[in-house]
Amino acid sequence: MTNNDVLRRIRYTFNFNDKKMMAIFESAGFPVTREQVSNWLKKDEDSDHVNCTDSQLAYFLNGFINEKRGKKDGPAHPIEKKLTNNVVLAKLKIALNLKAEDVIELLNSVDLRISKPELSAFFRKPEHKHYRQCKDQFLRNFLHAIDKKYCVERGEQKQNTTVSKDKKAFQNKKKQEDKPINKKSARPNAGKIYVNPNAKSSKKNQDNKQRKTLKLKPEDIWKD
Repeated sequence: MTNNDVLRRIRYTFNFNDKKMMAIFESAGFPVTREQVSNWLKKDEDSDHVNCTDSQLAYFLNGFINEKRGKKDGPAHPIEKKLTNNVVLAKLKIALNLKAEDVIELLNSVDLRISKPELSAFFRKPEHKHYRQCKDQFLRNFLHAIDKKYCVERGEQKQNTTVSKDKKAFQNKKKQEDKPINKKSARPNAGKIYVNPNAKSSKKNQDNKQRKTLKLKPEDIWKD
């Protein structure tokens, strides 16, 4: 696992833009340009990709600690010229203020089981007899576990988008309900009343409905 991989993972998880990345480096006493940040974050096969050195990643991780825990007074922590996975693991643990139990719980979330003594071996000095080297696979799983727990901002943005759509739909529905009712069109299917094309005009129908009376002369009534 390369230093660039670690840099990319942290940037993605916490959704840092280029400006924020530059500020994190600067807080550790190592100003960088936007072009440098961009080249470190490019894919390995990109022609503009530049390898991030151990000391450069160490500056970033120290700045990440300042970002998450606040910058302490006094002299800055000396920068490691040689950076191992164990040191990266320790710096991430400090930055996120994780206890051993927290790390174990995080790793359980990605189906990686480890005991407390096994974990503590990663944080011992290399000359200690119980020191254990942190392999790439373990660090990769730890970064994945961090992403699962802390990568919440993008999820919130998606949720907020859904909420805003629902709110807009509700407002449109409310507007429709608040519209004044047109009495002329209140009758259901008022515009679809069937008209018989063979029906006579209303005037003729009225004439037909009137009873026809037979008018006879008196002399005709007694006529045989």
